[in-house]
Formats: sequence, C-alpha cells, structure tokens
Amino acid sequence: MTEDAIDDGHVAAATPPGEAAGRAGERPRVLARVRHARILDELRAAGAVSVADIAAGLAVSDMTIRRDLMELERDGHLVRIHGGAVLPDGSGVAMDSVEPTFAARLRQRFEAKERIAAAVARIVAAHRTIALDVGTTTFLVGQHLRDAAHAKIFTNSLRVATLAGMAAEVYVPGGRVRGDEMSVGGPAAIAQFEALWFDVAVIGVSGVTAAGLYDYSFEDTELKRVFLRRSGLKLVACDASKFQRMSLVQVAGLAAVDIVVTDAQPPPEVAMALAAAAVEVRVAPELGA
Repeated sequence: MTEDAIDDGHVAAATPPGEAAGRAGERPRVLARVRHARILDELRAAGAVSVADIAAGLAVSDMTIRRDLMELERDGHLVRIHGGAVLPDGSGVAMDSVEPTFAARLRQRFEAKERIAAAVARIVAAHRTIALDVGTTTFLVGQHLRDAAHAKIFTNSLRVATLAGMAAEVYVPGGRVRGDEMSVGGPAAIAQFEALWFDVAVIGVSGVTAAGLYDYSFEDTELKRVFLRRSGLKLVACDASKFQRMSLVQVAGLAAVDIVVTDAQPPPEVAMALAAAAVEVRVAPELGA
C-alpha cells in the first residue's frame, strides 16, 4: 500500500471518481511527505513549531502531527517538546562548564539584572511568605525587598540574610555553607525547607533552553527543587543572556514554573517551549519607567 492511501492512521477506501469530490465538507487528504516538509519549513523559519498550529494549517488531527514529529525526531530533524518541537540542541545551545565567581556574575549585565530584580520585587512584595534562592539576580531582589516589613523571607543565601537594613523577617536553614556563593545546602537544609509552604518562590538559574532550567551546583539545585515543590507561585529571575545556555544540572522542566521575568523576549524556540508549558514571560521595564 502506498503512502498516498494512508492518513491519520486510516486506510483510504476506494471511492468512485467524482464521489469524493462531491462530499461537502470532507477534509482533504494530506500526504505524510507534504506534512513533513511543512513542519521542517516552519521549524527552519521560526526555530519551533506548535502541534496545534501545524494541525490547524494542514486540516489534520493533532495526533497525526504528533506521529509526524516522532518520525522526524527519530531521523534527527528535531527535538519534541510539550506541545510541539524545536531544532536540535546542536543548533544554538551553549554549554557552560565552569561557574564564574559571584562577584564576576554580579558585574555581568548588572543593569539588566537590576531591572529584573525590581520587577520581581513588585510581583512578590504583596505576598507574606517568600522563598528566595541564591544567585546574583535573586540577591538584588533581596535588596529591593528590604522594606517589606510584612514579609517572611526564607532563603539559603547568607548574602540575602545579612543585608543591612532588612525589615523583613529572614529565615535560613542549617547545613553546609558553599564558599564563594555563600549558600546553605545539604540534607538538613532540604529537610527544614521541605516541611514549609511558601506563597511565592523566586529562583535563579544559569541557563534556560526548550528542555528546561539549569544550574551549576548539585547542592543549590536541590534547594531550588524544594522551592518549586513547596510554593504556590513560582518565578524565575533570568536575564536574556541565559537563554539557550545549559550547564551541569537540569533543575526542572519549564512546566515547573509560572512566570519568567527577564529583560528581553526569549529566542523563538525557547519562547515556543515556554508558551507550550503555559509559562508567562514578563519583560522588565526600564528602571524608572
């Protein structure tokens, strides 16, 4: 049987000439090779494709497009994500193997991080219990929350915990301190924060790709996962240089968070993956705007 006779997993029955054409509203058949070409064209143009958009454009079922994506992934043409597909990681994802010092990271894109921190602080300031992760942008978030006297901040960052003039109540877990980062981690810290429930969590990451969120440190990653599991609203504070970068540890998939606050729109493949995971992207306004 030829490919022309098959679509949506069904065999096309023989139909007398003219009869098929006369059936009002019957959906036209679209060959697999035509669908595959359309998918790859869209992927090359945009960096990502949506199952729903392709299915609607070709007037076929979502299941048909999902099968097409499985075949194309098997042949190495794409990588499937929730709700669609992106180009393979080799098409632009960079790997970071060495964690720069805290001071060096704080200097990098400082103005963008300040914008993000101010925007994040505006979102979380109305909440009572705030989980605040380690990292340079989250440290700046802590500075913006100094006057939040109503808040209880739970953090594994000793830098945040020792900020001068902090009006909020600050809680840190017990555990092992990781030198330059001044972060607290280990089984005791995990157990203490795992027993709590937070209104909102703000986490920092070293990279974001269509596959998820990344960080350099095993120890810090475990606390990030606790914050994500034990919080109602989950935010990622991430400057745009982190998009299409990955590092040693995958923290979670994109669907684990609710909002990404950044300073510029993510590239198409990351934007597509975030949208498919129902993650809201908020671009921080200019300071003073």
